[in-house]
Amino acid sequence: MRSLLRRMAGAARLDAATYEEVEADRASFGQAAGVVLAACLVVATARAWHGIQAGFAPRQMAFQVILSALEPLVLWLGGSAFAFMVGASFLRGKETRTDFPEVLRTTGFAFTPTLLLALVVVPPPTLGLALGLVVRAWTLAALVVAIRQALDFDTPRAIGTFGAAALLLWLVLWGASIAPLPF
Repeated sequence: MRSLLRRMAGAARLDAATYEEVEADRASFGQAAGVVLAACLVVATARAWHGIQAGFAPRQMAFQVILSALEPLVLWLGGSAFAFMVGASFLRGKETRTDFPEVLRTTGFAFTPTLLLALVVVPPPTLGLALGLVVRAWTLAALVVAIRQALDFDTPRAIGTFGAAALLLWLVLWGASIAPLPF
């Protein structure tokens, strides 16, 4: 437990050594998945709180909460897959030595700042909105650092990989959302 909390603190500080440690430790996959699942719970809880405050109908709110709960998990798995594909093939550097589980471990810990979304319920609503924006930006920065360390990149290449992975993930999700159902 102490190791997990130390790693989460290091990931939140954007400490490159922490991401290198997680990348090298094959046993840290469970911890990384735990961070993402905790982020799923926090995001769903925050969405439920906002839904209650806004007076959403129960069915509408349930749908919103379920989608919100899945968001970190889908972003983690899909974003990591695309970051690995782009970074390990198209933008591969001389030092790049990686595999998909390494990318999953580092990007999983990059979701640590997302846990602060639990504080978006603090009044006034504008404070919660500002905190939400800061946490999202912080998580994006952590994801860039995680990709940089997992793929042994410099920062500009990591930003390019993150951008390409985000675009590909968006295209897939958008395409899935407009595709006709088979039944």
